Amino acid sequence: MSVRMTEVPLAPLGMLLLVACLIAMLTRRLGLPYIVGLVVAGFLIALLPSSPEVPLSRDLIFNVLLPPLVFEAALQLNWKRFRAELTLTLTLAFLGVAIAAAVVASGMHMIVGWSWIAAALFGVLIAATDPVSVIAAFREMRCLPRVSMVVESESLLNDGVAAVGFAILSAIAAGASPGAASVIPAFLWTLGGGVLIGLAVSGAVLMIVGRTDDPLVEITLTTIAAYSSFLLAEHFGASGIISAMSAGLLIGSAGTRFLSRAGRNRVHWAWEYFAFLANSFVFILIGMSVASQPLHRLGVAAATVAILLVLAGRALSIYPLAVLFRWSRWQIPPAFQHTLFWGGLRGALALALALTVPATVPERGAIILAAFVVVAFSILIQGLTMPWLIKRLGLAGKEPERAVAASTKHP
Repeated sequence: MSVRMTEVPLAPLGMLLLVACLIAMLTRRLGLPYIVGLVVAGFLIALLPSSPEVPLSRDLIFNVLLPPLVFEAALQLNWKRFRAELTLTLTLAFLGVAIAAAVVASGMHMIVGWSWIAAALFGVLIAATDPVSVIAAFREMRCLPRVSMVVESESLLNDGVAAVGFAILSAIAAGASPGAASVIPAFLWTLGGGVLIGLAVSGAVLMIVGRTDDPLVEITLTTIAAYSSFLLAEHFGASGIISAMSAGLLIGSAGTRFLSRAGRNRVHWAWEYFAFLANSFVFILIGMSVASQPLHRLGVAAATVAILLVLAGRALSIYPLAVLFRWSRWQIPPAFQHTLFWGGLRGALALALALTVPATVPERGAIILAAFVVVAFSILIQGLTMPWLIKRLGLAGKEPERAVAASTKHP
């Protein structure tokens, strides 16, 4: 047993992290999105004769990489601005995901010929923008604060909504009753249970944090909050994404009253580092996984249809809903709308959900391949052109929101 423990493949992880550091230095010098460079690097690594074997699995994404990324994204949000935009972002998250999923599902059923349950599963898992991809991309761009806030908070909320919808559809595909009597309580628990568990865990952590002034202990406790909120919610059938988001929001908004003066900045920078590590591994592994997928089995026609339907669904979930707020304080100027549309990147969560499609669904393999195609297009094409679009639309600000001093905008 001890021999096997020493054979844990740490060398490949170290190599991937070194590549991530070099990519970060190179892309920032060239003015290119960091995540695009990581995906390309991962793709090229996978083509090497002796490339490291680090498979991108659902367990790796959900149990290791996603909890700190969601928690950190919520932790960094400015609570006042988040609350001010909540009406808009909730509308985009709930109605937007429903519209986008319906467009994609209908198209995949009628054009590609998938069964309704397979089309619905793919529609839901690909409808929401991925917070990992979106936030990683927008933090690299010098975008106006309101644009970044709306895009980032919408991606957090709609991802949780999509995960809830996917869980319900998966249960139906596995044989559960599709009636309202079972679906509605499941939806309410998955969503509301995630909020309650996240608030309970983070509240308990804050009470303990208030009894210490050791920054290392404070960082450790927030790490416990990130993972335990996510994993406990998943264990009890609630949404881990919603739970980790709720925990991050509570600690981010109330932490100033509990964290020590020395701990505030250190917690802030510790989570910046955790996010850098997790993002590095996520996007390199996405690139490696795309290279190893038999994408030719999906077919050019089906892949093209999937990409076009996802873009159409995103457009119909942004532009018509923006009209609802045209005469309110939440109005979205056309330039903002274009950014929301094209900046709706897909990423690790879509792949994680695709990998958990029940085996009883005949199109499971095609769903996984279609998810990889859409994610690759989203990151490589949309992600690469986003900096140009933001400059073209005149939305570039002096500095990204995360660059503001931790002492004034972060606990």
